[in-house]
Amino acid sequence: MALVKLQTQHFRNLSAEPVSFSSSFNLLYGANGSGKTSVLEAIGYLGLGRSFRVNRHQAVASHGQQKFTVFGGLDHGTLAKKSGRDSEDLAHRVGLARDITQKETMLRVDGENVRSLSALARHLPVSVIDPGVFDVVAGAPGKRRQFLDWAVFHVEPSFGSVWQQCQRVTSQRNKMLRNGRLDDGLLKVWDAQYSAVSERLTAARTDTFDRFRKAFDRLIDELNVEWTNGLKLDLYPGWDVTQSLADVLGSHRDQEVKMGHTLYGPNRADVRIKYQGRPVSETFSRGQQKTLVILMKIAQGMVLAELGKQVTFLLDDINAELDDDHQAMLAQRLQALGCQVFITSIQRPDPDRLWSHGVAPEYRMFHVEHGKLIEE
Repeated sequence: MALVKLQTQHFRNLSAEPVSFSSSFNLLYGANGSGKTSVLEAIGYLGLGRSFRVNRHQAVASHGQQKFTVFGGLDHGTLAKKSGRDSEDLAHRVGLARDITQKETMLRVDGENVRSLSALARHLPVSVIDPGVFDVVAGAPGKRRQFLDWAVFHVEPSFGSVWQQCQRVTSQRNKMLRNGRLDDGLLKVWDAQYSAVSERLTAARTDTFDRFRKAFDRLIDELNVEWTNGLKLDLYPGWDVTQSLADVLGSHRDQEVKMGHTLYGPNRADVRIKYQGRPVSETFSRGQQKTLVILMKIAQGMVLAELGKQVTFLLDDINAELDDDHQAMLAQRLQALGCQVFITSIQRPDPDRLWSHGVAPEYRMFHVEHGKLIEE
């Protein structure tokens, strides 16, 4: 799917006028504060159910407003065009409205209310490349779990419900561990439930990670990136898998009771990225870390493309983060995958530079001023 229509109301400084986009590339430029990133943020709401910039919904509502709305029209995308399928008509209409005062979110798909964000997000896989995304390499394990789980969600349809179930069981188990008078028999019941759902969650993660690692290795070979020789990516599931999770929990009961929360299981999983046995955060330069994250993002797109799913990439302030060569590499790779791409920059993008080694795809160019997109 690709987002071809967007309309917002009371979303930051964006105009309420509807905008039509290309299912391929969209180039947005304008001064700082003009609304470029806000456009990407609104698109992100439809694919992620949240902002990739801030944690609070109220931060995105226009000044003095207590409710905002984001509506999108999706077509069948560039992958459908390649297969000869008609993609002129809208395939889905999706929308999200947030009432700040009531703390309520309403989600709609094709005119019907839906209860879960997963029902909305599954239609539009959105991948963000902005300054914050480079924490995937240098940040805490939670950043890498989030990176992996995004792909698992779009590969394995049941993952969302399993993940939510695991969160509920973990929360209940943590309450038991924090209880001063521990009921060992009841905790064993929660251990059994936690172990069962953890195995299902880990199996889904392992399958998607194997797909991702194969795509990543293939990409590295094709690009012949010399400094990646000796680079190794592994999935740590969150416990020593030479033992069952139930046995690990039983043998570390005193430790978990002392800490008051669950110390082993999928909530401790990590994608470990090492170069010659050492973490890349200690060995790679900042530039190499940026390139690595971009390659990992492309590999995710490759995994979904193999399943016939089109990813919508949001590349924010690309000139500030990447040099011309890396911009061209990224643009050409995403074009080859049939992704939908939104690129923002302060200066007007130069298509001849982005596609200096090939033919430029279909694209639309927009100048953003005071929250309004003006197509050139």
